[in-house]
Amino acid sequence: MKIAIQGIHHSFHHQAVKRLFEDQSYELICCDSFDATTQTVAGGMAEFGVLAIENSIAGSILTNYNLLEAGSFEIYDEVYLNIQMHLMALPGTRIQEIIEVRSHPVALLQCRDYLRQYSGQFRLVEGKDTASEAEQIAREQLQGIAAIASKDVAEAFGLEILGHQIQDIKQNQTRFVLFGRPGSTSQKTPNKASIKFQLGHEVGSLSRALAVLSDYDINLTKIQSLPVLGMNWRYAFFVDVTFEDSKKFKQAISVLQEGVKNFKLLGLYAQNKENIPSQLIEKIEL
Repeated sequence: MKIAIQGIHHSFHHQAVKRLFEDQSYELICCDSFDATTQTVAGGMAEFGVLAIENSIAGSILTNYNLLEAGSFEIYDEVYLNIQMHLMALPGTRIQEIIEVRSHPVALLQCRDYLRQYSGQFRLVEGKDTASEAEQIAREQLQGIAAIASKDVAEAFGLEILGHQIQDIKQNQTRFVLFGRPGSTSQKTPNKASIKFQLGHEVGSLSRALAVLSDYDINLTKIQSLPVLGMNWRYAFFVDVTFEDSKKFKQAISVLQEGVKNFKLLGLYAQNKENIPSQLIEKIEL
């Protein structure tokens, strides 16, 4: 089984894969970007992909919502990781010697308060992912350069941690989703769904849509609006819901579809559990 991620081994995406595919055999396909990750799955070079979708500090990763929807992928599962950020450099480096800090833009954002203490000393450089920047420092023996990444990355590449848990909020979590091309099901009983729809400009259209969910005891856990590409001032809504009664969920979706535009069910899966993807049963030839 091949799994595509953005980043390299030991990155946070790799950690998410290890949680999702615990005790399972897989081959990791490392991609340079989120777009390349989805293209790898779309092209059949990987059965599944894992994408970060939101962070408790930085918020939603909007580009990834669009990538999932535009690629007509299906979400099969989710996992949350506690994200602990550390500042690391070559062994023996003192923090006073650091002139440049590299990491993924989201990681830099999560450590904004810490980095402000060194304003004027550190030059911040946005990189493609946390682990790759740390790996380059170790491989090229870059003096005076630090990276922000996980403890696993520091251990893997032999770097010394200069600042521990430097993220602004100590209980920092990122949500990752497991996605693939449509055609798989899970033996687990689903109790969460991700949906997408558009609305007209009529007064109260959003409140009426959300009232449908309430009427059928569907719990709204997230709502995110994104501009519709190519249509100025039109927005799509990405909504996560949980439910206990699958029959009521189906009824709610049936009613909701009558009052919205371009409805799409992005995924039906079990809520926030440690997954065993070997339970995914392929219905199409990959």
